[in-house]
Amino acid sequence: MPKQQKNFYKPLIFVLLGSFLTFSVWSAWQAANRGSQITDRDYYSKGLKYNSTIIEKRAAEVLGWALETTISGKTLTFSLTGDDKNNVANALGTLYLYLPDVPNGKPYRLTEVFSGHYQLLLPAEIKGSLRARVMFERDGAKLNRQLQLNL
Repeated sequence: MPKQQKNFYKPLIFVLLGSFLTFSVWSAWQAANRGSQITDRDYYSKGLKYNSTIIEKRAAEVLGWALETTISGKTLTFSLTGDDKNNVANALGTLYLYLPDVPNGKPYRLTEVFSGHYQLLLPAEIKGSLRARVMFERDGAKLNRQLQLNL
């Protein structure tokens, strides 16, 4: 009479299935009770500067900064006002132009012509439709705005 071979595959399949079900129940319990530790959907888009950019943005929101932009010929003018409708003076203003040969943006420093009014004379060779970003910073608060310039 030949020796009967034991089939160890069936118990192994049950052990694997049991382990999978146990892990699934544990994972569901963790998700239901602990939840995600990340609550801001923009967390990963900011990278390592996440905390500083959020603080700067909230500081500008609390101050109630508002920006009005006008263009006349090649002259860009920005009016920066606070929550109390007073002009925001002594801010550091920078305009970044996204030119075809400068994908990260070419920075141009804005000049404060009088309290809360900042100006930039664009170079004559710049023509067409361009993306731009303007940034104002004062006392740790930052205001960023995206612009589309049609010259």
